[in-house]
Amino acid sequence: MASEQLYFRRGDLCRIVNLTPRQVQYWEKTGLLGPTYRTKGGHGRYSFQDLIAYKTAKRLLDAGVPLQRIRKSVASLQKILPSIKRPLVELTLVATGDLILVFYQDTAFEAVSGQQWIIHVAELESEALRWMRQAKNISRYRRVSVPKQSGRDLLKTV
Repeated sequence: MASEQLYFRRGDLCRIVNLTPRQVQYWEKTGLLGPTYRTKGGHGRYSFQDLIAYKTAKRLLDAGVPLQRIRKSVASLQKILPSIKRPLVELTLVATGDLILVFYQDTAFEAVSGQQWIIHVAELESEALRWMRQAKNISRYRRVSVPKQSGRDLLKTV
């Protein structure tokens, strides 16, 4: 059996992660997150990995992602990536509005749908340069706001 000295109590978790005991209780009751270990008396004990999972969920909430979306994302990620047992700990997650993007093995995708998010930077650069040339030509005939760019490589300005 695990030694209780290696684990944090619920009060410690709440203070470290800045959650209320009620939030922790609700997340456990609804199956979003839970303790790694329970004492014989039924008290939860939390590992450092648990702290990471709770902090990740808290940060997603603070970024405006609804709790239900976090819950759906975790469930979906466990189906999409069966080798990942703890998505909130093992994956890099980014909140974009109310969506959660996942960065995993050189790819990015939306957590619930699994839809891949790809931005081809070189293609975007060529589109921007093409637009700048067109805007410059149009500016001869009417007022158009054209960014002043010396040279052709937009990536050097990033």
